[in-house]
Amino acid sequence: MSQQTSAAAEVSPTDSSNGKRYRVLMIAPTSFFADYGCHVRILEEARILQKLGHQVTIVTYRNGQDVPGLDIRRTLPIPWRTHYEVGSSRHKIAFDALLGVETLALLARRRFDVIHAHLHEGALIGLVLGRLFGIPTVFDFQGSLTEEMIDHHFLRRESPFYPPLRSLETWITRSAPVILTSTGHARRFLLEQFHCRPEQIRALPDCVNADVFRPADDFPPEELAALRSSLGIPADARVIVYLGLLAEYQGTGLLLEAVERILRHHSNVYLLLMGFPSVQLYRAKAEALGIGHAVITTGRIPYQEAPRYLALGHVAAAPKLSLTEGSGKLLNYMATALPTVAFDTPVAREYLGADGLLAKRGDVESLAEQLSAALFPPPGQADRYRACGQRLRRRVIQHFDWEQAGREIVAIYRQLREGRRRRMSTGPEGMEKGFRDETA
Repeated sequence: MSQQTSAAAEVSPTDSSNGKRYRVLMIAPTSFFADYGCHVRILEEARILQKLGHQVTIVTYRNGQDVPGLDIRRTLPIPWRTHYEVGSSRHKIAFDALLGVETLALLARRRFDVIHAHLHEGALIGLVLGRLFGIPTVFDFQGSLTEEMIDHHFLRRESPFYPPLRSLETWITRSAPVILTSTGHARRFLLEQFHCRPEQIRALPDCVNADVFRPADDFPPEELAALRSSLGIPADARVIVYLGLLAEYQGTGLLLEAVERILRHHSNVYLLLMGFPSVQLYRAKAEALGIGHAVITTGRIPYQEAPRYLALGHVAAAPKLSLTEGSGKLLNYMATALPTVAFDTPVAREYLGADGLLAKRGDVESLAEQLSAALFPPPGQADRYRACGQRLRRRVIQHFDWEQAGREIVAIYRQLREGRRRRMSTGPEGMEKGFRDETA
């Protein structure tokens, strides 16, 4: 069991509503920390809450990287599955059962003011145990449970398991007093598909630290040149960067096919394909397409190293196919001031605004055309693409800042705690009315 406590986590709680220091139990049903997606959101939320003076404890699976300064509590291992990283799996049932046991043990030993539960499995544990201990639960929604399982080819809509899993997902979403969504599209999805109450849902976009993820011009040229050389990328090559999970629902295979089409006309293009798992699978696909020489696979890139690697790019690719999940990688690309090509989805439009380079969803030719246009702008258009990247960075700084997000999270905690006190004095109707009044 890992326990690493920062100085910020030792702040004593106070009783005043404005100066309250909250003791937060974050439930993370994943192998935290790994360098991708929802893990980054969990990490940055915990960091900003600690920076604002609150105490955060993260309970998570046995595997994962420890993070200095975070209080991380891990489950016991299961003997038949010592390694687990990402994706849907029947083994998650055992992992989540152990996570529930560890969460119960923590709640029995220590006082917490709020449970901040990530993903549906975390929300299920938080809702059940939160009611047992009288602690309000915030559900950090990062995509539909059943839709993600379908995306991962772990579930089919015609399967007999689909209806009960959909019913469970419905119960979780409708039972949570507050749901944080990373996009406005996710909010609409919850309202339309699960008939959640509007006052129940708060949009809290993924954010990025724009002081860390920054344009190439902010790095020493010799540092980037050395990194480029170490990866075997020629100095005059044009580079497409991708950083994230490698999977079909992420569009990884389609990206490789798009690069193959670009290379038919331009020989000096490289794809810097950064991420995991299935590195060998996509390495083999690149070789089969005849583009192995132009595809650099790095495997996992440590989060703290990601800004340097992204700064090598001339254009960023985000060909994610999912219609319900967020896409935090877009914000990293935007902060780096890279022209960014994504499939045309509601989430991509929401993040990128008017400056996104959108390809028809699932269309390899359209993806190749957008990437090629950014890499080799038509005469007189180079400044347009450069300005596009600069506007994306300004958009990130203005709308996707962790400081503001942290203050919004704390305000929600305060509303939930005040609602709980109101409920204890006036009954369940007082809780719901009070929360509606606070969030109106």
